[in-house]
Amino acid sequence: MNMTDYRNNLGEHGKDTKLNLSNLFGNVETSGMTATQFYGTALSLAYSIGDQELIAAVQAEAEGKIEANVDGAAKLAATLMAMNNIYYRFVHLSSDKQFSKMPAGLRMNGMANPGVDKADFELYSLAVSALNGCGMCIDSHVGVLLKHNVSAQVIQHSIKMAAVLNAAATAKRIA
Repeated sequence: MNMTDYRNNLGEHGKDTKLNLSNLFGNVETSGMTATQFYGTALSLAYSIGDQELIAAVQAEAEGKIEANVDGAAKLAATLMAMNNIYYRFVHLSSDKQFSKMPAGLRMNGMANPGVDKADFELYSLAVSALNGCGMCIDSHVGVLLKHNVSAQVIQHSIKMAAVLNAAATAKRIA
């Protein structure tokens, strides 16, 4: 399955989402992102969303455009953020601030050596954190990305990708 096939299965209620998907995947070069950033982010989001057809469509779009290590880093970002976003969202939202003083005690060694450039991995992690609604993680990832001179345009684009891919999976699910 490719992205065109996936888009075609979204139904009439997904008309705007179809257009947004076409715009995202049809204009990768104008996103300001490298292929590694764009497809790594898209894969991270697809893995986090868990829609097998969406995963297959993004994998098909990425084929021949990225190295195998990007897929591994995307899976790592999806997995680590699935854990971190829950934990740190709780810490952030709890009115009892004693939890923010406690060590997390969560193993995250993969973040030190994700297999891709640190800024690229942070971008994948940011998009997944936005998808999962963790404000504390969003702030942390944006801060690191800005220190790595990643542009606001690229940061914003990763969030637009999260929004559109989430909408696509929702449109498909309710078709």
